[in-house]
Amino acid sequence: MSGADHQYLRDVEPDRLAGLIFELAAQLHAERQRRMALEEVLARRGLLDREQVEALAGDAGFLADAQAGLDASLRRLLRILEEAGDPRGPLRNEALP
Repeated sequence: MSGADHQYLRDVEPDRLAGLIFELAAQLHAERQRRMALEEVLARRGLLDREQVEALAGDAGFLADAQAGLDASLRRLLRILEEAGDPRGPLRNEALP
């Protein structure tokens, strides 16, 4: 990956980028924790087969759908970096699904 791949970041203020990174890290942690809790509840009740989950995680169709969702999410998040206006109020609603 070369520096030319991320030209859209050239004019982004470092504080704004750092804020976005920390926001994403917090969201990722919360989502991961909830997913783990959900899987554990389902497994304890016998409603989830962990081996089937692992197998699905490698399924090409599932991975393609997941990638498409990731791409859409990233497009929404990049709008936060590109917005103009008051830096204290980024487009938080744009980052939501």
